[in-house]
Amino acid sequence: MTKDNGFVGRPRAIDTIPLGGMFIGLFDLIFAFTFYGFILGVPLLRIFQSVAAGVLGRPRSYAGGVRTFFLGIILHFLVATCIATVYYLATLVLPVLIRHPVVSGLIYGVVAYFGMKFIIIPLSAIGQRGPLPRLPILLTELIGHAVLVGLPVALLARRSARAINNNASGSGPAEPHAVLLS
Repeated sequence: MTKDNGFVGRPRAIDTIPLGGMFIGLFDLIFAFTFYGFILGVPLLRIFQSVAAGVLGRPRSYAGGVRTFFLGIILHFLVATCIATVYYLATLVLPVLIRHPVVSGLIYGVVAYFGMKFIIIPLSAIGQRGPLPRLPILLTELIGHAVLVGLPVALLARRSARAINNNASGSGPAEPHAVLLS
């Protein structure tokens, strides 16, 4: 068993950003299809056309059919990678994010949700939207972002930092699964 003195190194960008973007994008895509598509009944094409609307505006995006659906998926993964990049950069300034990845990741997911809702979307071609959604939808979206957006990137950053620390000390983790959960 390795001794953990509480010191955790910095994560590597190459580990955290692309994998974070991929996992965030994939998990949020599954959430969007499941929650908005299957539970709320939004047509599946419309879900990612709504993402493309941030660049094209709603009328052009909705008229674009399958092409704007795929553009929306590409933009979705681009935004997911930006979210991972911001978290990575934050870990360089706030090492506490690496030491406490579960709490930090859950909080970051909620911060990312409100950042998208109140900063990114209003500045996009979609523009200002109405008030927050009804409470059950808001809570589902917040929990989804906490667990499926913030938590994965925080755990990846922690894993990357631990791997660097273990490689530098010449010893690997005693239990592979402990890297993600500790």
